[in-house]
Amino acid sequence: MEITDVRIFLREDGKMKAFAAVTFDASFVVHNIRVLDGNNGFFVSMPSKKRKDGKYQDVAHPITTEMRQRLEKVIIEKYKQVAAEKAAEAPAPAPSSGDGIAADNTQPGEPVVSESAETSASSDVSGPGLEEQK
Repeated sequence: MEITDVRIFLREDGKMKAFAAVTFDASFVVHNIRVLDGNNGFFVSMPSKKRKDGKYQDVAHPITTEMRQRLEKVIIEKYKQVAAEKAAEAPAPAPSSGDGIAADNTQPGEPVVSESAETSASSDVSGPGLEEQK
């Protein structure tokens, strides 16, 4: 199974640093993968849902250790690249009109989308649930 695209959506919310959407074989995508900053560095948390008993269960996850390690490595490398690009392009905050919208019409906390050089998807992805917009 080939990882053909990784999109990173930066978030600065405590230990959670980003969401990722990963496309496999240019035909299957998994959204809501979280990039977290833990005590031993960055790690990846797969999408999950809360069960009736209050515990969380992964919705999708790698079965083998090798695939988990490969997936985590690719996502964290892409996260570091996108975070570095964002830091380099933001020398000073844009002037605000006072309504919470920056002069360049971006909303505070708006996601940064990064597409891989290998694959460029045509759909936009945004928001906390990362639902596709058409």
